[in-house]
Amino acid sequence: MTTYLVATVKSWNIEAFQKYTANLPGNWQLITSRDQLTTAYLAELQPAYIFFPHWNWKVPTDITRRYCCVCFHMTDLPFGRGGSPLQNLILRGLTATKLTALQMTEQLDAGPIFGKLSLSLAGTATDIFQRAAPLVYQLISQIINQQLTPRSQQGEVTYFDRRIPAQSQLPDTASAAQLYDFIRMLDGEGYPPAYINVAGWRLEFTAAETDSDGQLTAKVRFVPVTDTDGEKP
Repeated sequence: MTTYLVATVKSWNIEAFQKYTANLPGNWQLITSRDQLTTAYLAELQPAYIFFPHWNWKVPTDITRRYCCVCFHMTDLPFGRGGSPLQNLILRGLTATKLTALQMTEQLDAGPIFGKLSLSLAGTATDIFQRAAPLVYQLISQIINQQLTPRSQQGEVTYFDRRIPAQSQLPDTASAAQLYDFIRMLDGEGYPPAYINVAGWRLEFTAAETDSDGQLTAKVRFVPVTDTDGEKP
């Protein structure tokens, strides 16, 4: 029986693994930490593919060269190579994107593409990631059932810069719509929320909503200001 491996660290992708792999052919294994992705374990498992729906670390070259490693990038590649794709897309005013399945190579987000599916950018970061999770398994199903051959990327290459936690501070001037987008794009598991610093406190904003009058409401959490940066988006 063919073995497939999924490596992910986000709760929505772990839930999707449990839900969707039961309907896929083969023997499916899941790892959820960096320490589990070892050459010894992979040599024992011998996976036909290793799928990375959301992984926080660079995969060693000796693994990407030996196994077919597939990652999923939230842009219409080659547009938007690089970090923080969800946030960069929303900041550019886009309302929809493509979820792209591509083979991992030594150059970031430059590998050949297996396929793409349309993805709405409505809602919070959590909403978007949860919406993307089943699309990942649609793409996986196409790859293994149709034995897809990846094709080289075509078109103009553009790059996104990875955002840092300090960039989560609310801008000094913005409309209600712009503030709504800024708050929601950071409203997700593992991301530093939008914030402002006031009188020794960090006010963190989530659950943003706008009404018909153009007013904005949000949930606010007061946290003592520290030097901790948190995880990069």
